[in-house]
Amino acid sequence: MELAYIPSPSSGVLHLGPVPLRGYAFSILAGLFVALWIVDRRWVARGGQKGTAWDIAFWAVPFGLVGGRLYHVITDYQLYFGEGRNWVDAFKIWEGGLGIWGAVALGAVGAWIGCRRRGIALPPYADALAPGLALAQAIGRWGNWFNQELYGRETDLPWALHITSTEGGRVPGYYHPTFLYESLWCVGVALLVIWADRRFKLGHGRAFALYVAAYCAGRFWIEYMRVDEAREILGLRLNNWTAMIVFVLAVVYFVVSAKRRPGRETAVEPGAAGAGGTTDGSAGGDGTTDAAGGGSGTGTAESESAGEDGGAGSPKAKEETGAKKPDAGGKAGASPKAGASAKGDVSPETGDGAAGDDAAGPGDAKAEGAGDTGAGTADSGDARSKDGAGSAKKS
Repeated sequence: MELAYIPSPSSGVLHLGPVPLRGYAFSILAGLFVALWIVDRRWVARGGQKGTAWDIAFWAVPFGLVGGRLYHVITDYQLYFGEGRNWVDAFKIWEGGLGIWGAVALGAVGAWIGCRRRGIALPPYADALAPGLALAQAIGRWGNWFNQELYGRETDLPWALHITSTEGGRVPGYYHPTFLYESLWCVGVALLVIWADRRFKLGHGRAFALYVAAYCAGRFWIEYMRVDEAREILGLRLNNWTAMIVFVLAVVYFVVSAKRRPGRETAVEPGAAGAGGTTDGSAGGDGTTDAAGGGSGTGTAESESAGEDGGAGSPKAKEETGAKKPDAGGKAGASPKAGASAKGDVSPETGDGAAGDDAAGPGDAKAEGAGDTGAGTADSGDARSKDGAGSAKKS
């Protein structure tokens, strides 16, 4: 007694007037748009410009489609070049047959070209793409359901897939819905990558490596269940061997990359807002920590005393071309008045207005105070202030 099963569509094509809308093509395109929407958001969140992901996809998508089809045709050439086969069918991509291995490999070449044209490194873009690509696969796998293809062994489970077509040697019956297994697995992979990326701040291609390793682990056992015709090596389907090899390569890359380049990129795209800055307060180009988290320069942070600030050690950027030197007085608002000496009196509010000999740091620290009523001018470089009675100098 048939209690439950997953029905197959009577046809994989829906005709809108004279225009055929094929379920397989619709699934692939829907997956691509979801992937691009996600990678665009993730790319902007990492510091890139909005729209860059779509520009790179202009190169990656066509390369990926060609690569996926080439892998399928080469590894299953008997379906198109065997006896009684028509080689023209190799170009009928709408009838199904895209190998994910070839799609990712050649798609990466297209993405590299797009990244190079924008002056962008490929690994951070791949990290932004990883969960979107997994979801694209999850959606695209439903194209196999429309075509009644790539199912597993017979089963009496309540979620068995009911195959009704006899085309291409199919035998109607109830089979494991491997398309559904892989679709759900890919959703899990996407969630895993998103969680790990947020938790461990993955960078330098490691989020993409995690996606590849996790996908291969699931693809191995799902591929083992399939009963469609495929080439075998030492009793294992070719895709099983591919999954194992790619899994090992992804794990090795993840481990080596984590040791050689820990952390995440601080800038991913030239010209983007904050592209020259750091996101974690790390050292800038000359080894100094930029307090604002932005791009670093060659100067050092300096605390200056200014009468109008009313506080000691207010941080300011000097607008002088000379070297930055610590203030000799060390106290805010302690500027000597006109006609006073270097140890001159100051207003009572400032407390002890003496510029002590021990207040100066190493080197020549010059303390010149411009008188409140004097015509003091500060020369750039030697920080000299003059009043009506002359200049005061501490060395």
